[in-house]
This record gives sequence, C-alpha cells and structure tokens, in this order.
Amino acid sequence: MTLDILMSILVAGITTGALYALATVGLSLVWGSMGMLNMAHAAMLTMGGYAAFTVSSALGLPVIAGFAGAIVIGMIGGSLLYMLIVRNLLKNDKSTFESNVMIATVGIGIALENAILMIYGGQPLKQPLSIPGTLMLGPLALPYQNIVIILTVVVLMAFIALLLNRTRMGRAIRATAQNRDAAQLMGVAVNRVYFQVLVLSGGLAGICGVMVSSITQLSPPLGNDPMLKAFIMCVVAGLGNLPGAVAAAFGLALLEAFIQYAAGARWGFPSLLFVVIAVLIWRPSGLFGRAQIRRL
Repeated sequence: MTLDILMSILVAGITTGALYALATVGLSLVWGSMGMLNMAHAAMLTMGGYAAFTVSSALGLPVIAGFAGAIVIGMIGGSLLYMLIVRNLLKNDKSTFESNVMIATVGIGIALENAILMIYGGQPLKQPLSIPGTLMLGPLALPYQNIVIILTVVVLMAFIALLLNRTRMGRAIRATAQNRDAAQLMGVAVNRVYFQVLVLSGGLAGICGVMVSSITQLSPPLGNDPMLKAFIMCVVAGLGNLPGAVAAAFGLALLEAFIQYAAGARWGFPSLLFVVIAVLIWRPSGLFGRAQIRRL
C-alpha cells in the first residue's frame, strides 16, 4: 500500500466517521437522557436533506438558507414528535414506554419516508449544497466537500460538549440522564428536558441529512443507512455514552474503509456486524459503558 492510497483511505474513513458521529450523537443523546430509541431518526435525517434541496433549488434561495432550513425542519420534527407522541406515551405506564415509543416511531418513520416519496418521487436528486474543487497537498487530494464536512462536525461536537457541560440546560440533561426521579425531586423540569433533547436531536439529524446527501444523492431512504450504522456504533460504545459514541463512529468508519479497500466494498457492513457481535459477547454494556448506568 502506497502512501497516497493510505492517505486516501484515511480521508475517506475520517469523512465517513464524521457523518456517522453526527448521526450517532443525535441517537445517543435521546437514548441517554430519555431511554428512548428514536426509530424516526432516519426519516428526520432525510427530511433535513430534502428541506435544504427545496429551499436552495426549488425556491432559489442562497445555500446558507438551505442549510438553515434543514436545521429548522429537523427541530420542528423533533418538537412535533415530543408533543404528539412522546408526551402522550409518557402519561401512560412508564414501564412500557421504551417499547411503545419504539413501535410508534417506527410507524412515524415509515409514514414520513412514504410522504417524501409521494411528494418528490423516487428519482435520486442532486443536493445543491455541495462544494466543488480539490485541495492538493503534494500527492494527497482533499476534496473541499470532505474538508467542510469534517470541520462542520468538529464544530458541532464542540458545541454539544459546551452545551452539556457549561450550560444550565446541559446540566439538566445530564441530571435527567443519570436519575430521572432524583432530578425531578431537585426541581428539574424533566418534560421540558425531553422536549429540548428531541429538538436538539432533530436539528442534528437535519444537518446530517444535508451532509450525507451532499456526497451521495437525495432519495427517500437516504437516512436508513446512517441510522443503522449509528445504532451499531451506539451499541459498540454503550447506549447513551456520547464520548464513546463519537470515538466508536470514527474508529469503526476507519475500520470499514480499510476492510473495503482490502476485501471489497461488500465486506464493509458485515465487518461492523462482526464487531457488534464480538462486543456484545465480551462487554454487553458496550466498550465505554457500564452496566445499568447511562451517562452523557
């Protein structure tokens, strides 16, 4: 393996890892604070991609407006998910909340994907929010699109870290994740925390949808693959563990990139499944998790 091939694999792996990390953080944030597996996360990601396409292409507004539109649509989707589904399910038997909300969000995800299919059709569309050109560093070619994706994800990860560790909202989210009942007794408005978490997760999903579609194509099942990979990385890291989820996203993306180069593209996903099986056998709570503890 020559140096330029190695660097190309690393660039591809880091770019994919950044996308996986963005999808994983939104999923892990909801699970860690609410104990809820949001199966509609993939559809929200797809909505973000199509929202940016609609604003930038169909309406002819600037690219930055399309990016903002994706964030707004994702946040609106998260807020509606809480107000119409989650809030009502929380009023029922809390012992069945996790299973009930998973089934409900599966249905919502299917409905949203079919709605997108009816509105935009099944023909793949090109996302206008892409940056052409390549930065040459000796033998290494770095597409500007990859650079923007990596830098955007790094900025977002830093924002999430500051939000969780330095703000009152972040402290409330972490307290709820550690012990919901104790947080409620200490005056934390748990229902408001749930609303904030779903809105934040929806915004991240919208951004991720723009990023993924900018290097692939827009299609109704756009979010399914990132959602599946994000779930794998959440399991490997330990459900609800945000730092571990980010580390697992980059690590597994690099592993997938090297395996695809060495053995072919068809072996990339099976290798991730093998890692999940090995982790579940060796450490059922995840590489970075601890049994019966959820932390952000």
